[in-house]
Amino acid sequence: MSNLDSTLAGHAVPKPGASQPTNDGLDLIEEHILPKLDPEFLQYFIDVIAKQPPAHTIPIEEVRKSPQKHQPPCALDSSKEKGVGDHVVSSQDGTSIPVRVYHPVEDERGVVRPGPHPVHLNFHGGGFVLGDLHSEAGLCLVMRKAGVVVVDVNYRHCPETIWGKCIQDAWAALNWVRDEHVSLNVDPFSISIGGVSAGGHISLVLQHMARDAGIPLKLCMPTVPPTTDCLSLDYYTQSPYPSFHEFHRGPVLPWKRIKYFGNQCMPRDKLPEIRKMWPDWWLAPMRAPNWSGLCNTYIRTAEVDPLRDEGEAYAMKLVANGTMVTLKRYLGCPHTFMYLGVLSQKRQWDEDSIHALKVAHGLLK
Repeated sequence: MSNLDSTLAGHAVPKPGASQPTNDGLDLIEEHILPKLDPEFLQYFIDVIAKQPPAHTIPIEEVRKSPQKHQPPCALDSSKEKGVGDHVVSSQDGTSIPVRVYHPVEDERGVVRPGPHPVHLNFHGGGFVLGDLHSEAGLCLVMRKAGVVVVDVNYRHCPETIWGKCIQDAWAALNWVRDEHVSLNVDPFSISIGGVSAGGHISLVLQHMARDAGIPLKLCMPTVPPTTDCLSLDYYTQSPYPSFHEFHRGPVLPWKRIKYFGNQCMPRDKLPEIRKMWPDWWLAPMRAPNWSGLCNTYIRTAEVDPLRDEGEAYAMKLVANGTMVTLKRYLGCPHTFMYLGVLSQKRQWDEDSIHALKVAHGLLK
């Protein structure tokens, strides 16, 4: 069965009397893409993105030296927030993986449920290269409003670590939550997983791994996930998905940025080794061998995103194999719209996240 959101998410229409985007910087966006974009994003592009050097031109060494300078807009230091605590998870090879745990605080009535609470694991985006416990702290603070504990996992990144360790780290975090459920005050039978972009990819792999291990999940909630090994491509034309071609020079996540991440994660000289180390479907969840018995899934895509079509193709494959799926496409939005607090559709993403988690974990009143 499926619950496909046929209405999708509407274009953001400027309110009467609202200012229209100025033209400075719009010449950087290709003509066939420009009319598709949300007007609120266009203004942000003019005010912020167009004034910065293209992200793919910044060497990874510079990013590592000044990580705060290159964090997404939703990044913040949440370590001092009420109900937030840091822990360490031991991965399969003994490496310590930092996680940040967000416990629910008072609801609108000033009440906190005693627990044990449902728990949601978040795997951040960043092309398997960028990100830390600050990157999506704003999103984690939003999601805990559903009344769930949120566990944010800072898995290992490339190029310092070979690709695939991120999956092992995420799997270790999932099992740590189950093993430590008493001390964490969480319900080991009410677990959901999700993430943005690379984190969405990780959550899709874990969806299959959990099924194979007999671990029940309430929901898998990836946003704008890559579901193929597109980071290993030599040219964007090798992708079979139309959105990959249509938006290969888009304003966010163009092909050059994808290739930038690919050069860190799956360089040509390391790719044979990576393919030998891990199951093929870890690199491309679309090639997973078994699609039966998977947990309910809520996939969200962005209209103006090269990864749109492969994310939606994954959703359709789930539907074809009997999984309950909700699919929502946010029209007019680029890849990282959920990071931009100035957008109405980012705020809609927040509301959708809270609602989906409440439904999945039986928390609706």
